[in-house]
Amino acid sequence: MIYTCYDMIRDCREGRAEGWRFFASNYVPVIRRIVAHYGPERSEDRSIEELVEKLRHPESSLFQSHDPAPERWFVAELRQQVLALLDGVPAPGELEAVLDLALLSDAMAPLTVVEKQAVWFETMRYESKETATLLRMEPRTVEKIRGRAAEILREKLDTWRITLLADNGRTLGRLAAAARTSTCPAAKAFLNVLDGRSTWTQREDLEGHVSGCWHCIDHFCRMAEVVELVRGVEPLPEEKAAKFHAALGIPAPKKKLWQRWSAAR
Repeated sequence: MIYTCYDMIRDCREGRAEGWRFFASNYVPVIRRIVAHYGPERSEDRSIEELVEKLRHPESSLFQSHDPAPERWFVAELRQQVLALLDGVPAPGELEAVLDLALLSDAMAPLTVVEKQAVWFETMRYESKETATLLRMEPRTVEKIRGRAAEILREKLDTWRITLLADNGRTLGRLAAAARTSTCPAAKAFLNVLDGRSTWTQREDLEGHVSGCWHCIDHFCRMAEVVELVRGVEPLPEEKAAKFHAALGIPAPKKKLWQRWSAAR
């Protein structure tokens, strides 16, 4: 029988060790990737253990869903939870926030949906080459889009710097996440586009809404990021997962008879 992400969420919610072991083995590597990108100063094992421990607290909503949760939906929520915990440590340059969604929306109005995504990935601290991979385009194209966006912003602001979007990324991300409306599509719609399952009509309808909605631009980019976050991730071997089991308060699994016999020899 295949043990799924939904099985894990159910077992974690019910306090079963099997669920938490699966979480530690399969999703600590994903947490490492998130922290390495957004908070590299907290990439050491002890900091990762502290994050994992906080994710088990009752106030965490990560395991509260009672609906079947495909892995990428779960990882998208995990990403948000980890960033919320990292927000306790200010990102470099974030203290001087000079951008908000209204100003950004006005400045980026001439851009297409994919161009706005290329700009938004800059707020998520992705370089041109990384963004090109996420958006499946050439790095030179991303650089041209960002150069145009920079010129527009420079004309509209009294002060401007090359790292402006990245420095204001955390603030803009929180504002975008809170800007959801009743007409915003669910995550499945974005995944259908990313997986090539949408018809042209469905894609055009989606882009018609997304073009004027920074919540959905952010959501679209986050789902594209999630696809890469889970790509090629290998579960932790038992000996490396043990410290995270301890952080979660999970007792070490009992050794099987043949393991006890081998250890006694």
